[in-house]
Amino acid sequence: MKRQLISLVASLFSVYQLPAQEKLLPRTSQFADITLTAGNVQGAMAASYVHKWRLGKNRTWELGLGGRITSYLGSKQDFITAPARLSRSTTMPFLIVFAGQKTENWDTLQVQRPFTTSVNITANIGYHISHRLYIGFNIDVIGFTVGRSTSSILTSNGLSTADPVTKPAGFNLLLTGDNDLGSLNSEFFIRYRLNNRFAIKAVYQFLFVEYKTTTTQQIAPDGTQVNRFRNKVNAFGLGLTYTL
Repeated sequence: MKRQLISLVASLFSVYQLPAQEKLLPRTSQFADITLTAGNVQGAMAASYVHKWRLGKNRTWELGLGGRITSYLGSKQDFITAPARLSRSTTMPFLIVFAGQKTENWDTLQVQRPFTTSVNITANIGYHISHRLYIGFNIDVIGFTVGRSTSSILTSNGLSTADPVTKPAGFNLLLTGDNDLGSLNSEFFIRYRLNNRFAIKAVYQFLFVEYKTTTTQQIAPDGTQVNRFRNKVNAFGLGLTYTL
């Protein structure tokens, strides 16, 4: 009788343990996703691949590296003076995010038909709230951009000058805030798992898009010539994720 009781307890314990073992996430995983966002007469589509490493005792935290292609399209969008030393009160990394804006140094470049495609390496972080819910953040780190050359109108000191060939900035680099170079995409999102493969996500996107003038330049207060102008896109969207 005693042996039977011990055997029964052991059986119940193994049955209890099995679901917990099945729910424990693997150490690594990969996924691909597509995201669509829209703002004021502008929008973007992004496709990405990410390799993730799960951390912690319950493996609920994740860090990842990946690659992303982001295409941006707009119509008659205003781009403002890009160099951080002119646009912000400090250029110190990270602190620049909270720095004051020096609007007196801003000139406006209205790009008539902007269209860019950026290819960047991404950094990713996320947390599993539950089996189905997940929150995360990702940001482009370094890459390049190609796109359409188009006409633009630079407004400086009350005067407007046409620039016939305005081109996307070709090199992208994350340096924090307005120190950044080129076109960089970032997302805050919450994701809901539909099944073992598919999930949907709601996204808040913050996207930098940069264009350069070729014949017309801003003359800064210190006399330097500026040809870099940036559009900061705040947009919302939806995405679909597929676990590989």
